[in-house]
Formats: sequence, C-alpha cells, structure tokens
Amino acid sequence: MFDRLSSYAPQALGVLRIVTALLFIAHGTQKLFGFPVPAMGPTEGLMLVAGLLEVFGGLAVLVGFFSRPVAFVLSGMMAVAYFLAHFPSSVFPQANGGDAAVLFCFVFLYLVFAGPGAWAVNKK
Repeated sequence: MFDRLSSYAPQALGVLRIVTALLFIAHGTQKLFGFPVPAMGPTEGLMLVAGLLEVFGGLAVLVGFFSRPVAFVLSGMMAVAYFLAHFPSSVFPQANGGDAAVLFCFVFLYLVFAGPGAWAVNKK
C-alpha cells in the first residue's frame, strides 16, 4: 500500500509547496495591503522588507520558479523573524505566537533539500 502512495510523492510535495506559498503570500498581503486582515502594526523597516519577501518570494515558490534558492532565503527570514519578534517574549512558540514562523522556516528548509515537486516552472 505504501509503495503505491510513494508514487504520488512528487504531487504531494507540489501540493505542500503550493499551499505553503499561498499561506505565506497572505501574510505578505496583510503587511503590505491590509488584506485579508489589517497588519498588527505599522509596515515600515523590517516589516516592509518581510512583506515584500513574503509576497514576491511566496509567488516564486507558488509557481516553482527557483524554488530551492528562494526557499533558502525565506527559511532564513523566518528564523530571523522568530528570534527577533517572538523568542524575546517566551521560549515556547505556543506562548509567543511564533509557531507559524517556526513551521514556515522548516517547511521552506525542507523544500531546499526536496525540491519543488510536481507542477513547478523549473525543477531547481
């Protein structure tokens, strides 16, 4: 049974890449445009850079354009975001609101090693 499921691994990886990118883009549009909900604070400085990376990096990951290098940058961005914005208030991601940052960081890191999966513009 698992051998049969394994044959769908490229498609499952593609779905993971696409869904992650859509969620990531939503965080960027929240910061840049106040959509789908307003941002928590002003979008300037590092928050502006984060919003731009989330939208444009998320779009690149979504379509599978240079997914590995873009995912590497986004993974690092999420690690920095966690340690700058969340970690100072608590060690525990559930307590400091950083669980999404941790999850994005490691999903993007996985994409660096696994590649984009199915339905990517390029396989790099």
